[in-house]
Amino acid sequence: MATHKITDESFEADVLKSDTPVLVDFWAEWCGPCKQIAPILEELAEGLGDKIKIAKINIEDSPMTPSRFGVRGIPTMMLFKNGQMTSMKVGAMPKAKLLEWLGENQIA
Repeated sequence: MATHKITDESFEADVLKSDTPVLVDFWAEWCGPCKQIAPILEELAEGLGDKIKIAKINIEDSPMTPSRFGVRGIPTMMLFKNGQMTSMKVGAMPKAKLLEWLGENQIA
């Protein structure tokens, strides 16, 4: 299962109403660290597909959602469970650190 592309319009249905936890990656085309972390997120989506949904939202195409959640820098990753943001990380990180973060949140 690959990462899901989401928008301001689909955010509520895809994230807030999801039955499974969702990791939302706030990114932009011009962001180097965002491009670094993209293949790692794809790997996680493949490996953890039944435990978590991994969604990407382009902050330039969909500016309302990042504004609503106070995104200041990218990449910003937020974990949502049962419609609530439960944890946040800013900046690119290696796969091991991402897995550790998900583990701390009882996902990986």
